Amino acid sequence: MSQIENQIEALLAPVVNALELELLGIEFNAGSGNAVLRLYIDVDGRAVTLEDCEAVSREVSALLDVNDPIDSHYTLEVSSPGLDRPLFKPEHFARFIGEQAKVTLEFPQDGRRRFQGRILAVADARVTLEQDGQPVELACEAIQKARLVPVFEKPAKPGRAAAAAGSNKRGA
Repeated sequence: MSQIENQIEALLAPVVNALELELLGIEFNAGSGNAVLRLYIDVDGRAVTLEDCEAVSREVSALLDVNDPIDSHYTLEVSSPGLDRPLFKPEHFARFIGEQAKVTLEFPQDGRRRFQGRILAVADARVTLEQDGQPVELACEAIQKARLVPVFEKPAKPGRAAAAAGSNKRGA
């Protein structure tokens, strides 16, 4: 995370926590004239609602206006993590051991920057992924971006289910 992202997260986390929500992390993309400050929020035991996002946006906007940590014009976005949830910290990876993740590193490791595989372990600020059937250790400080990869089951083909059900009836 960049210095500005760390500064903004430290400023905003107490406000988000006061709303009984968790600030998972932030992304700041300066861009050329179209900067975006994106906050990801979460809550235990239920889904993040539009009302949660609106409440955080109101409170955070006022705080950002007073403290003014960003020099340029920007757009504030407040979002739930979604199915392809971003992973910012080692504890986020630990929470989803066994799940698939896509990780991009700042600099290449073993000739590659992008990894995708099942999260095997998290220890000592290192994440272990199963990449191509082999465990690969990645230092958390080297991770530029990480997200869960949603896995959807393919629905059974209707013809096969009906044929199987029909064959059971004939055999009875």
